Amino acid sequence: MRVELDEPKCVASGQCVMASPEVFDQRDEDGVAIVLEERPADDLLDDVREAVAICPAAAIRLVDQ
Repeated sequence: MRVELDEPKCVASGQCVMASPEVFDQRDEDGVAIVLEERPADDLLDDVREAVAICPAAAIRLVDQ
């Protein structure tokens, strides 16, 4: 599984970071999310799925690969 982030859609709410801090962080200058682990370990996938579900901008996708 691979994490995709559509940065222009991100509204910097930080929900993804709270749901999965091992996979997401935010840039200091504008709060936009960044992906730390593009291919997270299987034990992190539930948290990533939660981040996808709660993202208010629908800027995150989890892609099968």
